[in-house]
Amino acid sequence: MLRIAVPNKGSLSDAAVELLREAGYRTRRDSKELVVTDVENDVEFFYLRPRDIAVYVGSGTVDAGVTGRDLLLDSGSSAVEVMALGFGASTFRYAGKPGHVSDIADIAGKRVATSYAGLVRSDLAARGLAADVVRLDGAVETAITLGVADCIADVVETGTTLRQQGLEVFGEPILRSEAVLIRGDRPGEAAAIEVLQRRIAGVITARTYVMLDYDCPKDLVDRACELTPGLESPTVSSLQDDAWVAVRAMVPRVGRNRLMDELYDLGARAILVTDIAACRL
Repeated sequence: MLRIAVPNKGSLSDAAVELLREAGYRTRRDSKELVVTDVENDVEFFYLRPRDIAVYVGSGTVDAGVTGRDLLLDSGSSAVEVMALGFGASTFRYAGKPGHVSDIADIAGKRVATSYAGLVRSDLAARGLAADVVRLDGAVETAITLGVADCIADVVETGTTLRQQGLEVFGEPILRSEAVLIRGDRPGEAAAIEVLQRRIAGVITARTYVMLDYDCPKDLVDRACELTPGLESPTVSSLQDDAWVAVRAMVPRVGRNRLMDELYDLGARAILVTDIAACRL
């Protein structure tokens, strides 16, 4: 039975559970459930702290898991990233008081507060900088004000919290993170993990694309298909009226309304957009 770790709480939890549900797996109905067995799919889900998931996967206790790329790299686990999942995006950056630490080179010899000590140490080592990394479990933004550190390294989304503390980011991002599927190297589970990957990829594709159907004058179909090339090629079918054809193609969800306008201006009619629940490509 394939064993999969899922975040039990935090920003990644709900999105991970919904992704797995859409992929056809049984998921928990109560936040207090810690283990869910999906007999039909021969899978067992373990709801664990997001920060611990990479450790469990790397040790072989579970076969695969959903966590943040930042948490994976920070853990030092031997688990490997299999695929990005398209949610939970964040940027990990250095920040400090303006005029005190404003360049990454200025970090040398300073104290850096962070909740991701492993990730920061690796980044500093890669840059050839030596600094004192102070590990904190939370409230990293206040570390400078409280005199614990000279600068910080933390997840930055809007930057509002940093500005409230009088801080500003500097240097290039340390890491751009998002939710990822990770796996270990437990023998015998490769085929099951491939099925998991295909199912998840199908959901991600279904969220990214829509199905577009329209009728088009036959003499304009080549120009219409240039607008809607599909993944391999569009489906073109005959209609009772020989002067018209029906066209079907998968198109990106983003920009679909602009595309519909362009097709209408070209001469297409009966333009319909349909959501895709799942797919295999």
